[in-house]
Amino acid sequence: MTSTDLAALSAGGLPAGAAAPPPPPAAVAGRLRARRRWLIDRIAAVIVRAGGLAIIGSILAILVFIVAQVLPMLGGATVATTAVLPLAGADVRALIADEYGTHVAALDLSGRVRVVRLRDATVVAEASILPPEAGGTRLVSAGVPPGTPLLTASTASGDVISARILWQTRFEGQERVWAPELAEPVVVRVDPAGHPLTVYAVGAGGGEGQSVAAQLADGTLALVREQIQKNDFTGEVTRTEERRTAPAPGRLTQLVFGREQRNLFGATERGELVWWPLAGTTVGAPQVVSAGGAAVTAVTMLIGGQSLVVGHADGALSVWFPVPQADGPRLTRIRDFPALPGPVHALVPSARDKGFLAQAGADSLALYHSTSQRLLWSGAAPLRGEDALALGPKGTSAYLAADGQLAVLAVDNPHPEVSLRSLFGKVWYEGYPGPAYVWQSSSGSDDFEPKYGLTPLLIGTLKGTLYSLLIAIPLAVLGAMYLSQFMDPRLKSAIKPAVEIMAALPSVVLGFLAGLWLAPRLQQMFPALMLMVLLFPLLTIAAGAAWDAVPRRLRGRCPAGSEIVLFLPVLAAGLWLSIALSAPLEGWLFGGNFQAWLLDTTGLSYDQRNAIVVGLAMGFAVIPIIFAISEDAFSNVPRELVSGSLALGANRWQTVTRIVLPTASPGIFSAIMVGFGRAVGETMIVLMATGNTPILDWNPFNGFRTLSANIAVEIPEAPQFGTLYRVLFLAALLLFVVTFAVNTAAELVRQRLRQRYARL
Repeated sequence: MTSTDLAALSAGGLPAGAAAPPPPPAAVAGRLRARRRWLIDRIAAVIVRAGGLAIIGSILAILVFIVAQVLPMLGGATVATTAVLPLAGADVRALIADEYGTHVAALDLSGRVRVVRLRDATVVAEASILPPEAGGTRLVSAGVPPGTPLLTASTASGDVISARILWQTRFEGQERVWAPELAEPVVVRVDPAGHPLTVYAVGAGGGEGQSVAAQLADGTLALVREQIQKNDFTGEVTRTEERRTAPAPGRLTQLVFGREQRNLFGATERGELVWWPLAGTTVGAPQVVSAGGAAVTAVTMLIGGQSLVVGHADGALSVWFPVPQADGPRLTRIRDFPALPGPVHALVPSARDKGFLAQAGADSLALYHSTSQRLLWSGAAPLRGEDALALGPKGTSAYLAADGQLAVLAVDNPHPEVSLRSLFGKVWYEGYPGPAYVWQSSSGSDDFEPKYGLTPLLIGTLKGTLYSLLIAIPLAVLGAMYLSQFMDPRLKSAIKPAVEIMAALPSVVLGFLAGLWLAPRLQQMFPALMLMVLLFPLLTIAAGAAWDAVPRRLRGRCPAGSEIVLFLPVLAAGLWLSIALSAPLEGWLFGGNFQAWLLDTTGLSYDQRNAIVVGLAMGFAVIPIIFAISEDAFSNVPRELVSGSLALGANRWQTVTRIVLPTASPGIFSAIMVGFGRAVGETMIVLMATGNTPILDWNPFNGFRTLSANIAVEIPEAPQFGTLYRVLFLAALLLFVVTFAVNTAAELVRQRLRQRYARL
């Protein structure tokens, strides 16, 4: 061995050219374990991070989807001209389109009815509305009464003529072929003197009869009711006619029949509205109200025959309908719309909703909706003129005739009923004495006015949450405080899991029991519940005082915190005593019937399924969540703080209330907020334990409807992408926003509490 090798060995190295000895097996195994742990830690970190990001992404995706379903609802309408066709005949005054928007029937002042196929502007049918004996009689005016499929006209000889367009169809292979026909015209002699009729109205009828009203040359109002009956065996047709006249307060400019011809509305050139109630052929005394200073130039009835749309010479637009009052219904101005730039000369109601199309001047059009009080669209008309205007039966098309041409307009108006006012504000609906918050999405009538007020549902959600938390918070927080700080550990190990198991009870079971078992028993023995509220605290205090009076040497034989065993029979006795005294107490204080006393004394009715029932059932469901989190918060308070407080001379109660409770307050607040979120989103208990009525009232003795329950009830009946469908998504968005806002505020408060009590 050379001197160099000796130097290397003395320095701890290896001789030159010698191989290093292998590391010990334990060192190799240690390095492998360390590398494996590092790899597992990295994989776990990636999985946890990916899972967290996936959850956040899922929540954001749900939020984006909900917002995407809501946004189209708040948009307006679009109206675009699709074609301008030549129209045979001059002075067209009435238009009717078929259901599919393929044909239009046009009536001109010569009495000719021409049916035009829009595809190629071909006249496929032509007839005269005038009877053969009329000769060369010329029409004075013509139109289409709102809500009817009739072409009507008045003549210079005092007659009113009406005829129904029959849109006959057949299929040739896969193609629908139209064969429109004009039914036999019905002629009614309104003015026996034969003077021209400039103002008239026709009620729905056709082949089975009709009602006609007009102002005669002497200024009186004439009403003619005609009935046509056909004998199915002989084919004989019997025609009966009844006439009445009534005074009119001035020269009329407009006349229109109301629903089922029970009301007749008119307008004067002085800007007044006139309402004649009708009972058969009896014309009641007219009710005259001022509609404004300008003359009324156009009037129409919206679908349902109750709301009257009024247009003036100065472009003003308003909606009126009879409002029930103590001295009888009164014609009342309900809402106004932005004025048009010229005199309103045409108003056409929609056959699908409470919308209407207005024309002002020679070239201005606007689309409105009455209930939502929205101007959906306004723009220039494709033709200059005031001949005739019509909306398609489905509301997806409009037609304008002027100067020998016919303009076809495509209307895209998917959600006219919705506005911020109709969703969250008071709306004055037909038949209501005043504006109100109402939710009623459907009815048995096609004339129904959808009511999408979300305010009653929002208040109902907060109402159910409030009553449930009023019950759950004291019981859960105080119970968690006692179990954590005072109870014997052996009892704690049994009671805590039992309370937490309560959270596993399905909410549908709790709702079922609350609705079918608890609600009827609470109705029978409500004074017992009132007695429990007073008796339980008194019995608890009395039992505590009795326990404190027991000599210390006897109490010392029982483990600390086991005194709860004494309270259980006391509370059980209180429960029995409350139920036993319910009937005598009801007879003594409430005359033997609490519900009747409540109604007579306060005017509040007692519904069997009410907010108190929901509060008890939903409070039972929320207690385990608040209890578990609160108990963890109490238990996590450092024992050094408790020991230090006791060592300084504070008793157990002072330590818990002044040291433990403030220190645990951030966790307790978080528990309450989690319980709030649980109560806000509860569906089945609310659905089954309340009347599920959308009432805006904080009265604890009636029911309500929450946003979540409303979604569960309405979503099966909501057509996809319809207005109700999107309003339900808006309700879901409101739940999301409320929960997010509350949780955010709760986190801020929790952080402040943690910073404040971190010095303890």
